[in-house]
Order: sequence, then C-alpha cells, then structure tokens
Amino acid sequence: MLVLQRKLGEKLIIGDNITVSVVSIDGSRVKLAIEAPPEITILRNELLETRKVNEESAVNNGSSMELISLLEDVLDNK
Repeated sequence: MLVLQRKLGEKLIIGDNITVSVVSIDGSRVKLAIEAPPEITILRNELLETRKVNEESAVNNGSSMELISLLEDVLDNK
C-alpha cells in the first residue's frame, strides 16, 4: 500500500488515465475528485460492501423463490 500526503489543489496520477485531486479539506473530511475513463468502476468501500450483500441476498432469494414455485407446482398437480 502506498501512503501519500497531498495538500489542497494537489493531484496524483494513477497509470496513464486516472487523476485524483484534493478539492477541499474541512476539518477531518477531505473531498477528492477522480478523473477516470468510463469503463473504470469507482465505488466507495461501503457501497461495494452493500452491493455484495444485495447480490448475495438476490441469489439466496432467487433460490428460495424457485423452490416456492416448484412446491406450488407440485401442490397444484395433486
């Protein structure tokens, strides 16, 4: 892991096409601007965690819904 210090208005470059700029500092909060190509996904960590939970839930609910549908078909055919 690379740890850097940047001042307001300073930038860092990642690869050939990603730029991260410090646009404001308010107490302990730092606002960053990230310039990257549209094919690069940029997510805050908490959103990534939420997305993983939602995907897992959808998979589990999908399996449950399939099972319920199969049980309903069996009951309808009796």
